[in-house]
Amino acid sequence: MLHTPATLATPDTLAHTRTRPLHWLATATATAAVIAAAGLIQPATGTPAATDEPAAKGPRATAPDPAAVTYPLDCKGAPQAVTATAQGDLDGDGRPETVAAVRCDAGSGTPPHAIYVLTQDPAEGARPRIVATLLDTPQRQTATELTVRDRAVTASLLGYSGPEIPRCCPDRNQRAKWRWTDGKFRQELTDSAARSV
Repeated sequence: MLHTPATLATPDTLAHTRTRPLHWLATATATAAVIAAAGLIQPATGTPAATDEPAAKGPRATAPDPAAVTYPLDCKGAPQAVTATAQGDLDGDGRPETVAAVRCDAGSGTPPHAIYVLTQDPAEGARPRIVATLLDTPQRQTATELTVRDRAVTASLLGYSGPEIPRCCPDRNQRAKWRWTDGKFRQELTDSAARSV
C-alpha cells in the first residue's frame, strides 16, 4: 500500500492562529476568574504567635540620635567622641533606646569610656536625653563590642590589673551585661573573673 505524505495545513486554514476579539475576551475572563478565586482563599484562622514586642501603633519610632546629646564628660577642652552605639527597646515600651559609648577625644593614650542610655519622648521636636549611666569614666575601662539584644546591653570592657599598667595598653577583658529590671538597670557580669588580654 502506498502512503501519501500528509498535506500541511496553511496558516489560512487554522482557526487558532488568528486572534479575534472572542479569543481576547475568553483570556480576560479566565484571568479575572483566577484573580477572584485567589481573593476568596483566606489564610488559616487562629491566634497569632505571641511576641515579646508590643504591636506597633502608627509609624515606627526611631532610636535617639547620639550626636544630638551633650554628655556629662569633663574633657578639659578636648572634644567628645561617640565610639560605638547600639539600639533596641530595653524597657518594653515599644520605643527603641540608644546606648552610646562616649569618651574624650584625646590625642594619645586610651581615655576611659562612659556608657549612656538615651531615650526620646514621642512628642514632635523632643530632643534625646540621657536616662542612665551604665559605665562611668572613674571606672577607667574601655568599652568595645557594644550590642543590644533581648532587651539587654552587652559590652566587652577592657581595663587594667593595676596602676602601673600604661594607659595605652589595657591588660584585662571582662564581658558585662546590663538589663532593665524593677525600674533600673542592673549589671550582670557574664564571666565571673576578668581575663588577662
